Amino acid sequence: MKKLIYTILAFIFTASVASVCAEAATRSKKNEIARNLDIFNSLFKELQTFYVDSINSEKAINTAITAMLAELDPYTEYMPEEVQGRFKEMTTGEYGGIGSYIMERDGNVYISGPEKGSPAQLAGLRPGDLIMEIDTTVVLGMDREEVSSRLKGQPGTEVKVKVKRPYVEDSILTFDITRKKIWMPSVPYYGLVADGIGYIGLTQFTEKSPEEIRDAFLALKRDHQIESLILDLRDNPGGVMESAIKIVGYFVPKGTEVLRTRGKGILNEKVFKTTAAPIDSDIPLVVLIDGGSASASEITAGALQDLDRAVVVGNRSFGKGLVQTSRSIPYDGLLKVTVARYYIPSGRLVQAIDYSHRNPDGSVSRIPDSLTNVFHTQAGREVRDGGGITPDLTVEYPEVSRITYNIVKDNWSFDFANRYYATHPEAPAEMAFVMTDSVYEEFKAFIDPEKFQYDKVCESIVEHLREAAKIEGYMNDSLSAQLDLLESMMRHPLARDLDTNRASIEPYLAREIAARYYFTPGQIATQLISDPGVDSAKAILSDPQRYRQILSA
Repeated sequence: MKKLIYTILAFIFTASVASVCAEAATRSKKNEIARNLDIFNSLFKELQTFYVDSINSEKAINTAITAMLAELDPYTEYMPEEVQGRFKEMTTGEYGGIGSYIMERDGNVYISGPEKGSPAQLAGLRPGDLIMEIDTTVVLGMDREEVSSRLKGQPGTEVKVKVKRPYVEDSILTFDITRKKIWMPSVPYYGLVADGIGYIGLTQFTEKSPEEIRDAFLALKRDHQIESLILDLRDNPGGVMESAIKIVGYFVPKGTEVLRTRGKGILNEKVFKTTAAPIDSDIPLVVLIDGGSASASEITAGALQDLDRAVVVGNRSFGKGLVQTSRSIPYDGLLKVTVARYYIPSGRLVQAIDYSHRNPDGSVSRIPDSLTNVFHTQAGREVRDGGGITPDLTVEYPEVSRITYNIVKDNWSFDFANRYYATHPEAPAEMAFVMTDSVYEEFKAFIDPEKFQYDKVCESIVEHLREAAKIEGYMNDSLSAQLDLLESMMRHPLARDLDTNRASIEPYLAREIAARYYFTPGQIATQLISDPGVDSAKAILSDPQRYRQILSA
């Protein structure tokens, strides 16, 4: 019943306040807003006074607010004071804590990877450590968010963490850790991927991202004399818009228009241009994108594409062309609200979903390709709006086999890397870990066939065929014998499947092992060894004629 009351309040509040956003209102907006808010206030007071059970007012109002904002877009959200920490971390890349990723598994929380140089790593925490106690509180059974909140705290404060470590004799260990301000770099790795070809990976756009990109770029030019560059924006969800503009400015002349934003009203248009001299406006450049590249990533990739300054490689980006800003709300609340749409230099909008036009059932759909519009880059190349950034060159990534999926999902690769590190404490000479036959055989022996679960597609198909034959009345002794024979032919031992899928499994396994010794940089360096996107980028940058041809009209 209480759930019903909250739903009713949400519906009424949404209906009452929706007129705030209605563009076609013919009456005075101020009067309409006041009238609807008065209706909602009166209704809520009546419920509080006369409803048979008590109503949690905070929960009811938050439910109503959430329902109202759900009618707008997924990026407009209200954040009470107690949930603003994550938003601030994303913006600044900083928080107070021990500097370790954690993971929830089997109803408990484990260390999944301390950052290099963090208090967690310096104290001795390792991936795979089961977190048992924080200070004097037993945290077994707690969820990830609750454990995370207990690990975080003011820099300089102490926290005691008790863990159970796998694959060692003295498994119960206690660590006294001093929290500090943790800065999560948005450039976790940069380096050389081929002779003369540099690589910079950017995971998000924070306030410090331009500085990180600049330092990495200058280091590559100084230490490796790079002649071309790969900027990797794959799985980068975006962040601070101004940081994207600064990064584009490193590669284009000062005063180049990168972006226009258009908000409510015809006069609310802003033009953003680069304000500083570039670091290098001539170096051949490839930008990698995929379906996880959004917002500021699309500004960067799209602007460089529109200006014919970079070849964009990968898969079509997410399609988020909306700009948000934060507004303070009474009682220390925060409203992150969409205030504008952004348009990159060709004039196109990359937003893939028009949230103002919903289907009859309230759902939204991507703009179909047939309804997108043609725009042109500075050199006259055709580009389109309405669905993210389409790369100049599409990359086909291999399908992940089911056995590989289960090895990663069920943490077999994670656990093996922990055991390998415990039994091979000396770090490999190279940051990028290369699998050998002996290591892979060790991994095969590590997997317990009785505990390993994965979907064997061929066996499942035969079983479905057997069931269908029974239902349809075709099953007899002869057919049953034939199906038995077919099933036996398709049944393979686990060891054989591991050998058959070795090429698919090895990259995931190697990355996990590399991370134990060289942390995130080692993981990325290992990944780049067999990366179809990076291979495509290297092929383009190694062929100047092809590079120029792609960027010509």
